[in-house]
Amino acid sequence: MKKKILTMIVGLMATMAVNAQSTYDTPPFGQGKFYVGASTSSFDIGSKMSKFHIDLSAKCGYMLSDNILALGDLSYNYIKDSDGVFSVGAGLRYYIEQNGIFLGVGAKLADMTNDLDFQPNVSLGYAFFLNRTVTIEPELYFNLSTKDVDDSNYGFRLGLGIYLFNE
Repeated sequence: MKKKILTMIVGLMATMAVNAQSTYDTPPFGQGKFYVGASTSSFDIGSKMSKFHIDLSAKCGYMLSDNILALGDLSYNYIKDSDGVFSVGAGLRYYIEQNGIFLGVGAKLADMTNDLDFQPNVSLGYAFFLNRTVTIEPELYFNLSTKDVDDSNYGFRLGLGIYLFNE
């Protein structure tokens, strides 16, 4: 009788341990996680902007499935001696395996001095984990302006991301 009770207790503890293990060992880009991030860019490589500018962006998202993140983006581009540019956008990121490299695609609507510009964009980046949830995210990007090709730009962006568990 003692052996049966001991076996049941050990089985119960093992079941609880496996359940706890699966909660804490979810993949870094697993389904159901929330994402909050911020980034900055003033490193445009191909931009014709000769004035100082800095782009600040806030992002939030949700992992639709393993390795696929749906994103919302709100950003402001400060340009010295001119009106800034507000934009709002949405996109998807695909994380290649679990190594942190991601490909992004999206579009944003930018308010260029009361003239709206639709801008599709693509990006390539890397999510470098500082701990279980916080990342530094360097990223190369290309924004295509549909109003004026001269307003298109590409460059380097540096971000900070937080991946939150849904539990």
